[in-house]
Amino acid sequence: MNYRLALVLAPAVASLALAACKDDRGPPPSEEGDAQKRSIFRPEFQVEPIEALDPQGSLETRVQFPEGSELTEEARADLATVLASPQIAEGGAIVLRGHSDSGGSDEVNMRVSQERAEAVRDWLVENGVAEDRITVIAFGEQNPDRPNALPDGSPDEAGRAANRRVEIEIRGKAATPQKKEPTLAESLAEAAAEGEAEPDEPAQ
Repeated sequence: MNYRLALVLAPAVASLALAACKDDRGPPPSEEGDAQKRSIFRPEFQVEPIEALDPQGSLETRVQFPEGSELTEEARADLATVLASPQIAEGGAIVLRGHSDSGGSDEVNMRVSQERAEAVRDWLVENGVAEDRITVIAFGEQNPDRPNALPDGSPDEAGRAANRRVEIEIRGKAATPQKKEPTLAESLAEAAAEGEAEPDEPAQ
């Protein structure tokens, strides 16, 4: 009798043991949980489409000068592209920053960088841009874009060619102007001016 009872109960015991093992492993992962783990980039961090960006911001570009301060045909073609830009049509301020390589003396480099910026200004004025919109700044060799010399001290001709340039900035009227922090000299001068403007206090 006990033998028969054992035969009847054996399948039931095996089924219960198998069910217990399955419960220990926990429920299978849901598809929703997998999707959340795979969603590394949230929608709010997606890059804004180019079409939605404001096209009326500032324009920054440059023209190169292989040598001297004469505009080449390539430079004139680049300026023609600038002339057709919406920033030119908007009427915003134009800043021309002239640069040189380090091949000459400080005085010569400053003069050449000034002449390069003026050559760009003159071309723009000849083609209909109001001169009072344009500011010319000469930097000489002070702000190189590329190294002027190789590690062994010999001239880096490619770097020097890149440094002979005029940087063009056309400020869009729709662009929000950025507040410029005053330099230390400007802060001291302003403080001195305010001190001179204050009336003398009566003696105590």
